[in-house]
Amino acid sequence: MAPEPRAARLAVAAARAELAGGRRLPAARALQLAGEVLAVAAGLKPALLYDCGAAGPAELRRYLARLGEAGLGAPRLHVLGMQGWALLLRPRRARRAVAAALRARPAPFVDVSAGRQSPALCGPRQAQAIRGHLAALLAHLEAAEAASSSPVSCSEVVPAGWNLCTVAGVLLGYPAVYTFCTEEGSENCLALTPLRVFTAQASCPRIKDGLRVRICSFSVPESLCAELRDVLDAWCEELKETFSTQSDFVDLCISSEVVSLPAVAL
Repeated sequence: MAPEPRAARLAVAAARAELAGGRRLPAARALQLAGEVLAVAAGLKPALLYDCGAAGPAELRRYLARLGEAGLGAPRLHVLGMQGWALLLRPRRARRAVAAALRARPAPFVDVSAGRQSPALCGPRQAQAIRGHLAALLAHLEAAEAASSSPVSCSEVVPAGWNLCTVAGVLLGYPAVYTFCTEEGSENCLALTPLRVFTAQASCPRIKDGLRVRICSFSVPESLCAELRDVLDAWCEELKETFSTQSDFVDLCISSEVVSLPAVAL
């Protein structure tokens, strides 16, 4: 069996040293995480929601520093803490994603509150409230970037009244995001609703030959795809254009399928 390439070995070692918390992190998960970080660094997506264990922003910063030493980083990355969540951002790309959501017409916010019979695009008042939260987030990101020149900076935002599912979806670059009435808890009306799931994947030979990395995956109610066609097409075209300007990934595949699930967690 051929030895692992140097980049793969270093990526696994970095994840196990900084993120495993005493557990043995599977090599496949460590390689996938490194690939997703590289996708952020390459500008293929604005952010990554870190969900690989109990490690917080400090551990994530150390991990990113080690990836940078291995040649798998970017000139500027930012770790955003948000009510127990940690998101890795490429600052300018993330700010562009938030600004695009603020400008988009119709507003790409889908109300899936439990009290609804079916998903629907948010009305003007509801959309305006979400835009207010996004404007506050944009101001925070601009201030955080201006305040630090570190290759890996860090900040914490206090999401007063925000729907974290909605805000995180925008930061992750989804062209349409879900929102719901937080007073009703996290329940939603998506059970058994036909959803079109979009997935973008690519190979990352820079880390390891044959490594397929999931760049992005999100869903949109099939019944709203026609109304959201412009933003979905724009997302697809932007990804293809950005992909053509980088050399870390090859063989981009964008696919979609319709699924209906008995329950959908957001």
